[in-house]
Amino acid sequence: MIWKARNKEIEYGNKAVIMGIVNLTPDSFSDGGKYTDVSTAVSYALSLSEDGADIIDLGAQSTRPGYTEISPDEEWERLGDTLSDLRKKTDKPISVDTYFPAVAKKALSEGADIINDVSGNVSPEMAEIIKEYGAGWVIMHSGSGSVYEVKAFFENSALLAEKYGIKKEQLCFDMGIGFGKSYEQNLELIANIKEYKLSGFPLLLGVSRKRVIGAASGETEPEKRISGNIAADTAALFGGADIFRIHDVKNEIKGIRTAQELKKWIK
Repeated sequence: MIWKARNKEIEYGNKAVIMGIVNLTPDSFSDGGKYTDVSTAVSYALSLSEDGADIIDLGAQSTRPGYTEISPDEEWERLGDTLSDLRKKTDKPISVDTYFPAVAKKALSEGADIINDVSGNVSPEMAEIIKEYGAGWVIMHSGSGSVYEVKAFFENSALLAEKYGIKKEQLCFDMGIGFGKSYEQNLELIANIKEYKLSGFPLLLGVSRKRVIGAASGETEPEKRISGNIAADTAALFGGADIFRIHDVKNEIKGIRTAQELKKWIK
């Protein structure tokens, strides 16, 4: 199966797709401030690619619990130069994590391929930009939600996107782990993907280093949650998740690859 993002065709289904995270924020919950310099951020992004990332995801606004929203102009100021420089140095798909249509338009004009939209809405403004550029669009569920509520959101979002002229193969869904959900809801969603995944659409899991992993594993330091991350990746992969948005590509990819091999033996 193919997820289309501008001129990129991202194959999913038979092999887990790895999305490597580059936080350009000074206040990210796990690595804020490490990659605010353009050359450092680009170097790190390229190292994630070498470690096996299929997609590089750039984020310039923290969405951690209690975050302070910045303006579209400030988000672009953090993002623009890094995106422009990275685009010149890699042909791999680049995703930009934003919910501002103005930032999405600038990012796509500078060569981004995917908009990773955490707004929890299918807005006509964002849809128009996605349609104009033929970009990939990650639509995330935000807020409290059961398996059935998340499935309904995905179904309604797919219909809305179609109404706005977005092709089915441009869409990807994300259940929104950690975005307004209780500990129990997060675990339920990770463990029961088969109950709400939509056929014909890739599903993205973004759980890396999050509080649910810390609570479940007992690890208080986000950067040390690799074992818990891999456990969640494995459960999600067995359930049918396709794309894994992760920080520690070099190490976590080994767990995901092992889970992929094990999945082949499930009867």
